[in-house]
Amino acid sequence: MSSGKASDSFDLDRDLPTTPDDVEALRRLAVRGGSTEDYLRFLRALGDASPETLRKRRLPVGDPPFELTPRGSTR
Repeated sequence: MSSGKASDSFDLDRDLPTTPDDVEALRRLAVRGGSTEDYLRFLRALGDASPETLRKRRLPVGDPPFELTPRGSTR
């Protein structure tokens, strides 16, 4: 299966949004020379954010909040 339309190249800065916490975790992992399992263990150690904490997070300016719409909705 192929498409006649060429796809855009993948741009890490544009297409893979990261937070400062993500960058810090990756830097720590690189310095320690850890494995993927080490990184996953680190992420699990951070724990889950409470719904209250997530509600207080600011969205990037100009981006509307994400909303799920019912399946089949033309909204």
